[in-house]
Amino acid sequence: MINGADTAWMLTSTVLVLFMTLPGLALFYAGLVRAKNVLSVLMHCIAITALVSVLWYAGAYSLAFSGSGPLVGDLSQAFLIGLERNAVHPGTTIPDTVYIMYQMTFAIITPALIIGAYVERIKFSAVLLFSGLWIFVVYAPVAHWVWGGGWLAVMGVKDFAGGIVVHTTAGISALVVAVALGKRDGFPQHLQPPHAPWIVMVGAAMLWVGWFGFNAGSALTAGGDAGMAMLVTHMAAAVASLTWMGIEWARYGKPSLVGTVTGTIAGLATITPASGYVGPFGALVIGIASAAICYGAVQLVKLRFKIDDALDVFAVHGVGGMTGTLLTAPLMAVELGGVGYGDGVTMTSQFVVQVIGVAVTLVWSGVASVILVKITQSLVGLRVRHDVETQGLDLTTHGEAGYNLAFGGTGQ
Repeated sequence: MINGADTAWMLTSTVLVLFMTLPGLALFYAGLVRAKNVLSVLMHCIAITALVSVLWYAGAYSLAFSGSGPLVGDLSQAFLIGLERNAVHPGTTIPDTVYIMYQMTFAIITPALIIGAYVERIKFSAVLLFSGLWIFVVYAPVAHWVWGGGWLAVMGVKDFAGGIVVHTTAGISALVVAVALGKRDGFPQHLQPPHAPWIVMVGAAMLWVGWFGFNAGSALTAGGDAGMAMLVTHMAAAVASLTWMGIEWARYGKPSLVGTVTGTIAGLATITPASGYVGPFGALVIGIASAAICYGAVQLVKLRFKIDDALDVFAVHGVGGMTGTLLTAPLMAVELGGVGYGDGVTMTSQFVVQVIGVAVTLVWSGVASVILVKITQSLVGLRVRHDVETQGLDLTTHGEAGYNLAFGGTGQ
């Protein structure tokens, strides 16, 4: 039967996860770009939200969560055919409608994360085409593997809230798109700093709050599992923020706001797959590890390999999600405050399963994204003209400016 408390919590969690994209991620990314591109980022977020919502209804949900195939679901629930108002989702005490909507918000934010890799230089038509294809080719199959009863679920992979399904897929795909698009003018020597760090902080704060719906909501109940997931999520974010701040302080003598909140997001992304399986000590370890590892990944991607993943999607979300997925295996041990292992499962065997889950998802997301990029390039093109990029996407693509008064309509 439908449980009122569980349903109320899941309705709240659904709102919180959508709040992560609109307005959290939108503001976080918008503050990081130059003023002449702020509206383009906001447009990407709202357009992807609307597009994925319709595609989820049309068939993506069905491919992810219906059927019993090991690789992908079927289309038996396409267009939500046969959906009943009071039907209870199998294995839960919440309505089917709430579960569908909750999972939709995950599907929305995942391609929205990829926005950070291609800001300031991509065609809007390419954003829509790539994101729409990506939901069907990458997200739906991987969601089925892990959460829809697919082959990774049968193998026993642990991904409580999206280290594999959300962050690994988005991070790897973001890297592929960034490489395909090429560098922005002036990268990496002459890029201008974020035009509004305070907006970045506001967006990060919204993401931090919304993440409670992301992780604690994944318990699908209003019980102890949700409470522990919320606690470890908050602690990992706090520890990661302080760790990133400390690294910058020691290296440059000044702790930056943008760096600190980037640490926050790294901690949140890394605790995501482990949030339902670890205790407070695990959150402490993940908080420290996430900041240190993701900080190093940012330096490698941009300075060593000269890849213009503009807003560090791969280094923060991709690396964070994979790190958290792997750390789940040792940190879920009862001795460390975790939930422990199932019958016949050891720390080593669980770690092997986690490695397989990460590796297969990495390869699938990468190869599929290369193909989708080529399709997008052939149909609508990828990158805007040089003069469009120079003038900014706000005016040239959308006919609007974010700061008409302060910048005369052509903010730099």
